[in-house]
Amino acid sequence: MLLNATVGSCVVAFGDSTTAPRENLVTYADLLRAELPGFGVNVDVINAGVRGNTSADGRQRFAADVLAHDPGLVIIQFGINDAAVDVWKDPPATSSRVAMVQFIDNLTLFIEQLRRRSAAPLLMTPNPLHWTPELLALYGKPPYRPDDADGFNLILRDYAEAVRVLATRTTTPLIDIFALFDSLPLPELLLDGIHPNARGHRLVADQLLAVLV
Repeated sequence: MLLNATVGSCVVAFGDSTTAPRENLVTYADLLRAELPGFGVNVDVINAGVRGNTSADGRQRFAADVLAHDPGLVIIQFGINDAAVDVWKDPPATSSRVAMVQFIDNLTLFIEQLRRRSAAPLLMTPNPLHWTPELLALYGKPPYRPDDADGFNLILRDYAEAVRVLATRTTTPLIDIFALFDSLPLPELLLDGIHPNARGHRLVADQLLAVLV
C-alpha cells in the first residue's frame, strides 16, 4: 500500500496526452479522485498531463507542475512522444524525438528529486499503439513497419523495456501498462490508436488502486 488512509499530501498524475484531461473522457486521474475516498484515502489528485509532451518537456515544467504541489506520490508515465520518429516531416526524421539515454536520464531525475522531498515516485510504462488509417498515412514508413500489426510499436517497445529496467535499478514501484494492454485487444482500449478510451483508463485506474490502497 503506497497511500495511507489519511488526509495529507496530494497525488500528481504526470505525463503526456495519455494522462492529460481530454474533453468528456473520464481519465484514470478522475477515477482515482472519485474513488480513493471510498477506501478511506482523502487526498487530492492533480492531473499534470500535457498533450504532446516528451519527458524532456516534462523536465522543463517538473518544478512548477509537480514539485510545487508538494506531492506525497507522483505517477510518472512518458514514452510515446519520446520514442516517436517523425517520418511525416520533410525531410523525414530518422531518430526518436528524445534519445533513449536522455529519456532515462529525465525519468531518473524525476525519481531522485521526488525522493529528496520524501515523495514516492511510481513509474508506468507507456501503453502500446495500433495502426489506424490516419496513423498509417503519417507514420507508415521505415523505421516503422506498416505491414506488421505491431509495427507502430517497434521503437516504443524498447522505451517501455527501459522503464522496466529503470524501475528495477532504482527500486521504484512499476505498473506495466504496456504489457497489460498488449495482452488485450488494443482497438477496444484506445480511442484513436494512441490514447486510452474509457475502458483503457478504467484498466489503468484499477491497476493503480490495487497498489495504492
